[in-house]
Parts: sequence; C-alpha cells; structure tokens
Amino acid sequence: MFDLKRRAFITLLGGTAAWPLAARAQQPRRVAVLMGGPATDSVLQAYVAAFGHALRQLGWIEGQNLRVDVRWNAGGAALAQTYAAQLIGLQPEVILAATTGNLEAVRQATSAIPVVFVQVSDPVAQGFVASLTKPDGNLTGFSAYEFSTGGKWLDLLKEIAPSLARVAVVFNPDTAPQSKHFMQAVEAAASSRGMRAIAVPVGAPAEIEPAITSFAREPNGGLILPTDTFIRLRQKQIVELADRHRLPVISWDPEFPKIGGLMCYSATVNTLDQYRRAAGYVDRILKGTKPGDLPIQQSEKYTLVINLKTANALGLTVPLPLLGRADEVIE
Repeated sequence: MFDLKRRAFITLLGGTAAWPLAARAQQPRRVAVLMGGPATDSVLQAYVAAFGHALRQLGWIEGQNLRVDVRWNAGGAALAQTYAAQLIGLQPEVILAATTGNLEAVRQATSAIPVVFVQVSDPVAQGFVASLTKPDGNLTGFSAYEFSTGGKWLDLLKEIAPSLARVAVVFNPDTAPQSKHFMQAVEAAASSRGMRAIAVPVGAPAEIEPAITSFAREPNGGLILPTDTFIRLRQKQIVELADRHRLPVISWDPEFPKIGGLMCYSATVNTLDQYRRAAGYVDRILKGTKPGDLPIQQSEKYTLVINLKTANALGLTVPLPLLGRADEVIE
C-alpha cells in the first residue's frame, strides 16, 4: 500500500513540475515591428495592417499564438535608436524593420535576433548583407532602389528643364543614411554633364525653408529628393517652396506628383504587397528557417509620373518623347 501511495505521489509531483513547461510551450511567439514615421500616418497604418493580415492567413493569430509589438519612430533617428533598444529588450524572435534608418538602428543593437527589412535601398552596397541570393547573418528582406537611380533622377530633371545647371539633393542624414550613396551617383552624373550637384542636409523641419531659399538665390537650379521618411513627411512644404522659387523637383515618392510636385521616378513596388510578403519571411523564420538563407527580394521596374499642370506653372514645356515615356501624366 505504501509503495502504491508513494508512486502516485511521485506521478502527481512529476505532472505538477511539467505544468510550467507546458505553459511556456503554449505562450505566444513574439514579433517586433519598428516603423518609420508617426503612428497617425494612415498609409503606414495600412502597411502594418497588411503585415498582420498576412500573418493571420498563415495561422499566426495575435492574442493566441502570436504577440506583435509595434513602435513608430515619427521620422526621427533618436527615436529609432530608442525603440530599437526597447524592442530588442522584449526579446522577440523576429524583428520587422521598415526603412534604412530603422534597420541601421536595429543592426547596431543586435546581431543575433533575425531581422526582416522592407523599404531599404541596395542592401548589398550599404553593407547590410553579403549578397542578394545568400544574405548570411541575421538580416534579410525586401529592397527597392539601386543607388544608380540618382543619376536617372538627374537626367530626367535635366530633360524637363534643359537650362538646369545646378541640383540640390535634399535629405536628412540621420533618418536616411543611404542618401550619401544616392548623392555619389548624382555627383558622378552631374560631373559628366558639366553640372553642379550640391548636398543639402536638413536635420530638423525648421532647416528646410532656409536651406531651399538659400539654394534658390542662384538661377537654373532644381531639387532631387531621394528616399527619406523625414522628407516624405514634409513634401507639401517642399512643393510650396518649389512653387514660390520656381524650382523643378523630382522625387522618389509616387505620391509626390499627386500633391503638386513636378515629377517622380520611383521603383515599381507594391509596398502593401511587400509587407504581406515580409510576413511570409517572418513565418518561415518562426518555423526554423535561418534569415541568411532567405534571398533578398528586389524591384527591377520603375514608374515615371509627370504633373503637367505643375510643369506649365513653372514655365516648362515637357518634351513629347518624355511625355511618351511617362507611365502617368497628371493634368
């Protein structure tokens, strides 16, 4: 009788000891998301929603087997670093990092946690990954722009404004560290065409107007806006300044001509779809795939949009061949 009771007690004790292990096994997997821009941005909210919806379709249900922690850097480099450290402190199994600035902040903080990135230009040239087909390390994701696009922006601006002799490349070096690579491409293209390329770094909103006003004091100038969340959030201000100073401007952002900007030449990327596909990479990593074994996905097509109304207001006659190459003309 004693042996039977003893065995029953040991069995009960063993079962009790196993409860914490079972509870841990059923805890939700943890994913962190670091977004560029403010949480109030409806476009960015749609991206996060698309990411979450794709995860649900793959069987990851937030509140059940998944927990997602999202932070927004409001277009600021300091917040990117703060939130990168904060999210890593939560010990997620995977991090989704949107934009180069956020990816750089996360990379500086961890080399162990797998990271899937989106909205990042030429990750090989920036040193984030070893190659597109075999990234190695803890980073993989989705790229859009090659830095040689900087020369194409200059060519298009010169084509629509033949008198152009100077271009200012406007960017925030803290939020868009990739801009130095675009700047190099613009400088090379400008030198070969007998033009001047001027870097115009702006670190705060209050610096934008005086910087552009100062540049506009000399004639035959134009602006190039490379990929940069900080600048994207302030494009309406730049459109107004360009109109005031009669400056032709080209941007990477497809929304730019829609708000009155002259033109954009942008990678043909369905960003919502990119976030959905990023969820697929997160799913594979959660199931055991190493991020370094997942190839970098990139866009190879570009879209040209011209705002003809803005061109007319600036006194520019858009050449017919350029109009013919445009994917969209806003009148």
